[in-house]
Amino acid sequence: QVQLVESGGGLVQAGGSMTLSCAPSGSINNIVTMSWYRQAPGKQRELVASITSGYNRNYAEAVKGRFTISRDNAKNTLFLQMNSLKPEDTGNYYCNILRNWPRLDYWGRGIAVTVSS
Repeated sequence: QVQLVESGGGLVQAGGSMTLSCAPSGSINNIVTMSWYRQAPGKQRELVASITSGYNRNYAEAVKGRFTISRDNAKNTLFLQMNSLKPEDTGNYYCNILRNWPRLDYWGRGIAVTVSS
């Protein structure tokens, strides 16, 4: 079974930058959407950003203008460039890939991002 592996997390000071990456362990066809979610301590998981197969991007209001989602179609690799990080961006970040035919949802195990004030 294909697994998603996130990398690039860690500790950063407020105002700093960080790039997350997500790579599948195998091939995934018929991708509909690739997304990043995050879950802060004591809160529900929320959508941070998504990008469709047609490169339409969607961002949560809290990260617009600071985060950029991108993808490498050849490798099905997903990226999240995070700039001007704030302490409230702290949490576990999860990669998600949704495909069709059959419709399947893949999730990474999550990677911790900590922004210190």
